[in-house]
Amino acid sequence: MSKKKQSEEELLQTLGDFTSKENWDKFFTIRGSDDSFEWYAEWPQLKDPLLSHLSSTAPPSDPASAPPQPPPPPSQILVPGCGNSRLSEHLYDAGFHGITNVDFSKVVISDMLRRNVRSRPDMRWRVMDITSMQFPDGSFDAILDKGGLDALMEPELGPKLGKMYLTEFRFGWKMSIHVVSQKPSNKPSLLTFMVVAEKESSTVLHQITTSFARSSLDLNGNQARGLYEAIENENRIRREYSNGSDLIYSLEDLQLGAKGDLLELSQGRRFQLTLGEYEGSRFSYRAVVLDARQMTEPFLYHCGVFLVPKTRAHEWLFSSEEGQWMVVESSKAARLIMVLLDTSHTNASMDDIQKDLSPLVKRLAPANNNTGAQIPFMIAGDGIKQRKIVHQVTSTLTGLITVEDVVYENVDGNVSHLVPSKALLFRLTFQRAEGLVQSEALLTRKEALRKLLVKQRERKVSPLPRSSNNLKVYHNYLASSYHMGIISGFMLISSYLESVASTGRTVKAVVIGLGAGLLPMFLHGCMPFLDIEVVELDPVILNLARNYFGFCEDKHLKVHISDGIQFVREVAADGSSGKHGNNDAQCDAECPSSNGSCTASHAESKVISKFDILIIDVDSSDSSSGMTCPAADFVDESFLLTVKDSLSDQGLFVVNLVSRSRAIKNMVVSRMKAVFSHLFCLQLEEDVNEEERFAEAAVELEKLLSRDRNDLPEKSKSPEMSQIIRDSTEKIKCLK
Repeated sequence: MSKKKQSEEELLQTLGDFTSKENWDKFFTIRGSDDSFEWYAEWPQLKDPLLSHLSSTAPPSDPASAPPQPPPPPSQILVPGCGNSRLSEHLYDAGFHGITNVDFSKVVISDMLRRNVRSRPDMRWRVMDITSMQFPDGSFDAILDKGGLDALMEPELGPKLGKMYLTEFRFGWKMSIHVVSQKPSNKPSLLTFMVVAEKESSTVLHQITTSFARSSLDLNGNQARGLYEAIENENRIRREYSNGSDLIYSLEDLQLGAKGDLLELSQGRRFQLTLGEYEGSRFSYRAVVLDARQMTEPFLYHCGVFLVPKTRAHEWLFSSEEGQWMVVESSKAARLIMVLLDTSHTNASMDDIQKDLSPLVKRLAPANNNTGAQIPFMIAGDGIKQRKIVHQVTSTLTGLITVEDVVYENVDGNVSHLVPSKALLFRLTFQRAEGLVQSEALLTRKEALRKLLVKQRERKVSPLPRSSNNLKVYHNYLASSYHMGIISGFMLISSYLESVASTGRTVKAVVIGLGAGLLPMFLHGCMPFLDIEVVELDPVILNLARNYFGFCEDKHLKVHISDGIQFVREVAADGSSGKHGNNDAQCDAECPSSNGSCTASHAESKVISKFDILIIDVDSSDSSSGMTCPAADFVDESFLLTVKDSLSDQGLFVVNLVSRSRAIKNMVVSRMKAVFSHLFCLQLEEDVNEEERFAEAAVELEKLLSRDRNDLPEKSKSPEMSQIIRDSTEKIKCLK
């Protein structure tokens, strides 16, 4: 072995870690300033392809016909990790004088400066770490790296740094790879490649191209095979980025232009990303950024942050794209950053999360915030001022169930709560759907409610005392507007109900889903001519209704522990020989729900007569499906046909439908139109129709609700509720 070769190998052994500045200082000190070291190819092999590409970066010359202009400035070229290679010197001598050389070894920069200061005075030399360069944007026309990236990709110590360097060329770059001709070598299996990356103004992801055929290379060696695998993998990632709408980006990807210029609002832009994973924050977060689809609307916020607690992140409103756009519209923000919290944030306070997120979301905010206001943080809350958990139990069918008393911040004007401000409410909730109140009852002392209602009208309401010894559930007042909607649907068969009640007969009503038993108890109290049967799948729910909400049974109000769908099918099978009547169906939309499920069980008893009234008031166990109530099986076409068979000729079918998705609501309505002769809808969030289409029927229903009942004391009657239900009938509209 020659002394020169032996010396080079000894020098390489001194490096050890290719990313260590100290090792490189030692290497260049031993080697000296006059003995250059070339990685891979030398100037004769690089000259033609390099000069060809670099010439294209020179500013265009003026046409001959144009008036004389000053010569264009020279192309500015950056050579990172220059070492003591003679590459920059050859380029300078070829006419490229605007060259800046960078290396973090002070030893080699000093040596190269001394070597070139007189012969190449325009060449610049800087001591700088190439992973943290400090040049202004747009400083260079070309960057020429010869071996620097490979040094960063040192197998044991440098892959992380190399990846940081490589990601700079994914978005907004057009890349190609070329083979550099070989000089005679005793290692012919090692090839030298030139990677050319051309910057573009757009952020379109291009496939990496090659100027050689795969068949022309010897893929038996690890180098060529590894290169092809790397190119194929990167091109696959680029295809996924280009084609996928729900890829999860990093903040670095976005700042490199993966989704365009973040400083500008882009109408209807939406993308998912991770925050905090590499930014040194306390937590990492999954987030969705949405720019409003209508930029003409007046916005309260230029940019806002919406925090979704982990218990609600799975809900359709926050997990689906359609639901997220609804949140954007209600937030009145031009750009909304929705942050979905998870179990890693369980022990953190909202203040901690806000402090941790603040510097991250600032990097996602659009420019031109003329108000200069800070980015507001919003949260998907429930508006509860006070909460006290009274009881919790875990059911094998329903999961964790909570009984609690609450006081809302302000319930006036909220269509979901028909109760006075600051009134104490008793609630039933399921952990599987924490954003949904299953049942809600008004707690009051025996003589307090009527005074409270008078004060409500005058808007002079003081809170009720919280002593549970003095309070009980008031069953003649319904706290939830969706219960009012269900009962207002009785107007559609009010003439039939009046004829039955006036002759002393009874009307058969079935409620699928017990919840806290508030709806059947109210019906039992104000419509004594009803024979009510409630079907509830979970016996734990029945025990809670009895023990905490004052639910009780008698000969006119019974409960079956059974599967609701199977219960209806048995009734339909028993009456299958009868003819279909002109049954009515009502869809009660956009409101809270009661309880329910539709897994298999066995009924304790069979009911063989058909129903006059069938109410479906159950929730879905899958809150991410887009339909919160009922479970999907209850609006399946086959079950709807079964319902029709189970109803009497004057029968009424009422479904509590809760879905924010217009497509899902339209699908359910379409199915019901195909089955039932008449279909009506009560849309609780819409304004009251000015035209009263069912005036006579509404009056009849009000009379039924106000009908005297001998076995009830006068103080149990609630004329206020009759009027509220009468008002609800004005919202019913005919769909078929």
